[in-house]
Parts: sequence; C-alpha cells; structure tokens
Amino acid sequence: MRSMWKGAISFGLVHIPVDMYTAVESKGLDLTMLDRRDFSPVGFKRYNKGNGKEVVWDDIVKGYEYESGEYVVLSDEDLRRANPEATQTIDIQAFVDADQVPLIFYDQPYYLAPGKGGAKVYALLRETLREAGKIGIARVVIRVKQHLAALVCVGDTIVLNTLRYPDEMRDAGELKIPSPDSKTAAVTVKELKMAMALVEGMSEDWEPEQYHDTYREDVLALVKKKIKAKQTKTITQPEPEKEKRSSGKVIDLVALLQASLGKKPAKAALAALEDDDDDDDDPPPRKSRKPADDEDDDDEVHVPRARKTAAGSGSRTSAAKSTTATATATASKSAASKSAAKPAAKKAAAKKAVAKAPARKKAA
Repeated sequence: MRSMWKGAISFGLVHIPVDMYTAVESKGLDLTMLDRRDFSPVGFKRYNKGNGKEVVWDDIVKGYEYESGEYVVLSDEDLRRANPEATQTIDIQAFVDADQVPLIFYDQPYYLAPGKGGAKVYALLRETLREAGKIGIARVVIRVKQHLAALVCVGDTIVLNTLRYPDEMRDAGELKIPSPDSKTAAVTVKELKMAMALVEGMSEDWEPEQYHDTYREDVLALVKKKIKAKQTKTITQPEPEKEKRSSGKVIDLVALLQASLGKKPAKAALAALEDDDDDDDDPPPRKSRKPADDEDDDDEVHVPRARKTAAGSGSRTSAAKSTTATATATASKSAASKSAAKPAAKKAAAKKAVAKAPARKKAA
C-alpha cells in the first residue's frame, strides 16, 4: 500500500511521525461510455481553450483566477510554502467525547501508521484515546484544502476521519419534518410497542462480513448472461411504464406492523404485546338474563364477562360458554324453587281455613 501523505501528529509538545493511507476503495461498476453508432469507447481530451490543441499532463499547472481571465500560477512548492507547518502536521486542537460528534459530520477515513522512530509515541496516543474514551479533533491540509478531522482509535489503528465544516452542512429547516406533537403524524402507544417488538426481533450483532453489494453482483450476472446469449451489442429497450394508480387510502400502520412481525422472530414480544392489549380493552356492557317466572322481574341473573387470555379465541369461547351455562343453571334452580314454594303456600292456607270452620259451628 502506498502512502499518500507524510507528516506528524502534534498535540502539546509531542510529535508523532505518521504516514497516511487511503482507508477505502470504490467497488462500484466501472462502466465505459461508448458511441452507440459503432460501440467505440468515448475519450476525453484536455485541450487549450485558446488554440484548441491537446495539452499533455507535463504542461499543466494550477492557477487561481483573481480577475476574469487573469490567473496567478501556483505550483506545488508555492502551496507548501504558504504554510509549511499546516501542510505537514495533523494539529490536534482538542479531545472530545466520541458521541458528541454527529455521524453526519464524518466524511472520509484514512489510516495513520507510525513513521520511522514513531512506534512508541504512536502506541501511547492510541492507548490514551482508548482509555479516555475520547477522539482528537484536529486540522490537517490534504492537497490544497484544510480539513477538520477526528482521530479515532479503531482496534490497534489510529484512523483520521475528515469532518465536514458546519457551514458545509445544509439546513434541514426547509424540509417538512413531522414534529413529535404533530396531529397528522402522531404515533400511538400500540404502534410504538409493535415497532419496538419488530426491532427486538430483528436485532443482532454487527457482522460487516455478511453485507455485500448484491446489486453489483446482479449486474455482473446479467453481463455474463448477455455474453453467453451472444447479445453483447443488443440494447434493451424500456418496457411501457405502467400507470400509477392514485389511492386515497390511509395506510393502516398497525396492520403493516402485524404483518412484519409475522415474518420476523419476535413471537415472544408479540405475545407480550397481545397481553398488554387485552388488559387495555374496555369491558363490554353487562348483560342480564330474565328468570323463568315473568312475575319476578326484579330477580335478574348477571352473566359475568369472561376475561381474555393470550391462549387464543378457542379458550375465550370455552370460558364464555362455561360461564353462561353456570348462570343458566343457577337461574333455572331459582325459578324452580319459587315455583315449588307457591303450591306449598296455597296448601297451608287451605289447612288454616278448614281448622277455623268447626270452631265457628261450635260457637253457634
């Protein structure tokens, strides 16, 4: 690996000689532009706008346009002499907690390796960053631009990650972002619980090796397929675009979350969610059952509500049937007791009348 920059990390009176290496490389599709008439590659030429002639690399220098059409020529040596220390030093300004720098500020990572004679002091800075849980905020000039940068301890390597300046960040105030108290985008407790259950079911350890560019692989597979079919010069035309159906339906977020939970291993969380929902349900109105005798309207038998459980609708139905049967039997016994009590009362009254009749005759 070839270093792209040599200099030193500086903080306080400490200098650490380091070499900088590009930490990433693009794995995108390298497509060549072709002339569709004969499929020849299309090239680009650097040419002199004054005479139209091509200019080779060795004749190209950099310049700053201070007036329209007027330039100040700046060689690499001029750029270095402008501030030798800035162009050769990663100057640490402060140490801050890593979580205080939002991820949106991070730009491009570079590896820093110790230069000649800098192994021990490099290790000292690395272990200090690791022990303190801090990152170093520094300034560094790469090519012709000064960058704000963060020195981060990643494993046993110190990584310099260039940061964007605040004035390079666009203001998100112009975007229509829903606020937490928005009426149109209010999130219910049930929706949040279901979303949390889905996140729990999809949670796993970070294993970067399992992720790769599947789209690039699909395109390369298509290339092989066209080569095999001898269709290398065939231009595939787009299919007629289907009309987009405009729908005024409101998205049922709960239904989408339930469907998502059914596809993910979140059964335990979903069961717990159902239990919470059952406890939150309002009880239905209490029903009354009329007794067998129409004369005793005041004696009502109330059927208690069967409590829901997470076992399923079958157990709820069985519980309801059992409760109803018990209530019916109680009502029947009550009605039968009342019916049996009425003839007994009539017989007792007749006996009293018979007993009183002889007594009146004697008296006569």
